[in-house]
Amino acid sequence: MRKVLLVVLLLAAGCGEPPPAAPRPVAPPAPIVGADVQESWRIHKQGAEHEIEGYADRVSVLPGERLRLHVSTTAPRFTARAFRMGANPAKVWESDPVKGVRQTPAKVVDGTVTAAHWTPSLTVDTDGWPEGSYLIRLDASTGAQRYVPVTVRSASTAGRVVLVNAVTTWQAYNLWGGRSLYQGPGGYADRSRAVTFDRPYDHSGARLFLDFESEALAVAEQSGVPLAYLTNLDLVPGALDGARAVISLGHDEYWSPGMRQVVTRARDSGTNLAFLGANAVYWRIAVHGRTVACDKERDCRLWRDTRPESALVGQMYDCFPAEGVYRVSRPDHWIFAGTKGRSFPGLVGVETDRVSRGSPDGVQVLAESPFSCGGRRSVTHSTYYTAPSGAGVFASGTMRWVCGLRGKRCGHGVTDSAAAFTRRATLNLLTRFAQGPAAKP
Repeated sequence: MRKVLLVVLLLAAGCGEPPPAAPRPVAPPAPIVGADVQESWRIHKQGAEHEIEGYADRVSVLPGERLRLHVSTTAPRFTARAFRMGANPAKVWESDPVKGVRQTPAKVVDGTVTAAHWTPSLTVDTDGWPEGSYLIRLDASTGAQRYVPVTVRSASTAGRVVLVNAVTTWQAYNLWGGRSLYQGPGGYADRSRAVTFDRPYDHSGARLFLDFESEALAVAEQSGVPLAYLTNLDLVPGALDGARAVISLGHDEYWSPGMRQVVTRARDSGTNLAFLGANAVYWRIAVHGRTVACDKERDCRLWRDTRPESALVGQMYDCFPAEGVYRVSRPDHWIFAGTKGRSFPGLVGVETDRVSRGSPDGVQVLAESPFSCGGRRSVTHSTYYTAPSGAGVFASGTMRWVCGLRGKRCGHGVTDSAAAFTRRATLNLLTRFAQGPAAKP
């Protein structure tokens, strides 16, 4: 029931070590050659429900690889435009006008909504596209617009800080066609037990990316540290070889055993980890090609039932719905070097974590924020621990950390002082983690 309510809200809504050198102001990444930095990437009109929508047949591609877009529209024509997101969103590609086709309705196969039967509308060549997170905007001739997210992934992550798009969680909450892993036409009992990437995303087409990831992506690019880009489906053996750090963004809930194994091995080899959200590594899923399977009544167990997520993250999920004031308890920690303020209204929410069974020995509580969880007294923590490899692991403990980077634009009573605080702390993390195992000089 908690997660059904969460869907509604989501729609609305080492100590003692020397501090790192203060992040120096750096110029944002240079404009992409040939990119149109003037054209806005934003959607101005979604239009009617099925006026235009589409999906890509690849969740991620290497630079220069091709993908196909499957588009359905009631408009006579449409145009696709690709925007690389980050510190300087810019258009890198635009299609010729394409004849609009209203594809046949979605099918439901064994409870899973699919549009795999849609015919391809156009092929996109990513030659010349830099690595990064992209939104392909579909513009109908009638004015309606929707996004199709695609990641141009890094072939190597060696020596770089890796930003990971949590696409399995995007898909888990995707209600396009009337079914997600949380609800169906008959409510929770009628939900899907498996969901597929062979369908568009609901609403704008990029809701969870924009809510939980895009602001952190921009801050990371502004930091000037070397970055790599993957989706969590790309977390396969070898993907993190030599990586300096892995950054889990704002809502990274659905992890397969393979994903967790790859990230754990990276940590144990000296790769730093940061979990900027809350409720990470919660459901233990299976991935079969382009399908995410999670039957929560049978074979999709919580990670804490066998291997508590706290052993990796440092803490684990505790509360929904959460609303509270974030309170710094270890202002001397290097992560908070150069920050101002110790109390930030609204920054605790809407889900929170806390130190729990399975948390590593020696885990440090950097922030401790008491609040009421639906009438139950609770607390959320920001934590840091050092793995035997020397890798540092930070977890914010609140799902609003990335939202807080926006300051007042986050809502929920978050202030611009919270934006200054979370931005500086995030820059400290990125700067230190980019240098290698954080516990080593």
